[in-house]
Amino acid sequence: MLQITHDQNGQVLYCIRVKSGEEFVLSYVHSVNRRPVYDTLRAAGDHLVIVGSRFDSFGAGMPDGSDGRLFIASDGWLVYQVERPVPEVVVRVGRVAEHTLHIKGTDLALAQLASPGSPLRVSAKRISIMNLVKDKCAAWQ
Repeated sequence: MLQITHDQNGQVLYCIRVKSGEEFVLSYVHSVNRRPVYDTLRAAGDHLVIVGSRFDSFGAGMPDGSDGRLFIASDGWLVYQVERPVPEVVVRVGRVAEHTLHIKGTDLALAQLASPGSPLRVSAKRISIMNLVKDKCAAWQ
């Protein structure tokens, strides 16, 4: 299960069933160069794996390839590949960034879940059928 919680109060804001190995994208507009960035992540049981990013312009904080593979795709976009396991990802909802979760053919603007400036925790967790029935996520998908 993929879950988004408010990092300050722990409130579960969104849940969606995902299988281990299933990928999703977090997109946003870079704060400095105002260009789109697409970060691909993969659910891996009880953690996430950062797969990589696609972007068309460098900006402050963008990967330089020193800890992964950086190349130019045939469409001219920069592609950064890295297989980095992480327990979770914390995203601070941007005022300009338009953070959006793209998963299972749907797009969810994170600003619909929390106000700008709010820290949201994106995590994956294994859940048994019994706990699935008892789960209290009001935003279940």
